[in-house]
Amino acid sequence: MEHGICNLSVVPGRLEPSDSSEMITQLLFGEHFTILRQEEQWVYIRCAYDNYECWIDQKQFQEISPETFQELEVRETTTCMELFYVLEDQERSQYIPITLGCSLPYFDGTSCNLEGFEYMFDGQTNSVKHGKLQHFITETAGMYLNAPYLWGGRSPLGIDCSGFTQTVFKAGGIKLPRDAYQQAEMGQTLGFVEEARAGDLAFFDNPTGKIIHVGIILNDNHIIHASGKVRIDKLDHQGIFNRDTGKYSHNLRVIKRLV
Repeated sequence: MEHGICNLSVVPGRLEPSDSSEMITQLLFGEHFTILRQEEQWVYIRCAYDNYECWIDQKQFQEISPETFQELEVRETTTCMELFYVLEDQERSQYIPITLGCSLPYFDGTSCNLEGFEYMFDGQTNSVKHGKLQHFITETAGMYLNAPYLWGGRSPLGIDCSGFTQTVFKAGGIKLPRDAYQQAEMGQTLGFVEEARAGDLAFFDNPTGKIIHVGIILNDNHIIHASGKVRIDKLDHQGIFNRDTGKYSHNLRVIKRLV
C-alpha cells in the first residue's frame, strides 16, 4: 500500500498506533494521503492536504492507486457545504453520512467517485464567486456555531480551534496548516486590532509566548472561535472577552490577513 483515501465520514488520526491513544486530528470523507509505514492493524500516514502525520486504523480507509493520488493532487477540491448529508451508493444500496467540510472527489455536479464507487450528491458545494470570498468565509464559520469543542476534531460534531479555522478556509479554497502556531506563520501581519476586518485570523498566546488559540474575526469587534464550543465573543486589543464569564479568556498576540 502506498496511498489511501478516507471513505468514512470522520476517521480519528492518533498520536500512537492504538485505539486508546490521543486523537491529534481527523480525516474527513474524501481526503487522501500517503502511507509511510504499517504496524499490525495501523498505518502511519501523511495527509496530502496539510502534510500532517498520524496513525489511522487500516480498516478505516480505501486504498487508491498512485495515478489516482496524483490526479487528486492537481484537481480543485470540491467541498460539501451541507451541515449534514447522506451520500448514496445506488449500485450497492449503501449510505455514508458526511458533514460540512468533507471533500467530494471527482465531483461532476451530481456525484463523486472513490476508486470506482459512485456516490450521489445533490447538495450545496463550495462554489465561491470572485470578490465574495471574505463574506463566504464568515458565513461558513457561522455554520459551525455551537459545535462542541473536541481536541483534534475537524467536524461539526466536534472541532478544535485550529481545525475550525482550517476547515472553514478549506471551503474557501485556502489551505491552512493543521495547528494554530503553524497557521500564525501565514498571511499579512496587521499592526492593530482596529485594522482588522471580517475574515482575518486572530492568534492568541500563553504566558510563555506560545501560540495556543486562533479564531476568525467578524464585524463589529467580534470573533468566532472554538472554546468549549464554537461561539462568538468580543475582541479588543487585549484579547477575547468571554460574555458568559465576564472575563478575558485569551491574550491577543497577532492578527493575520489571508483574504
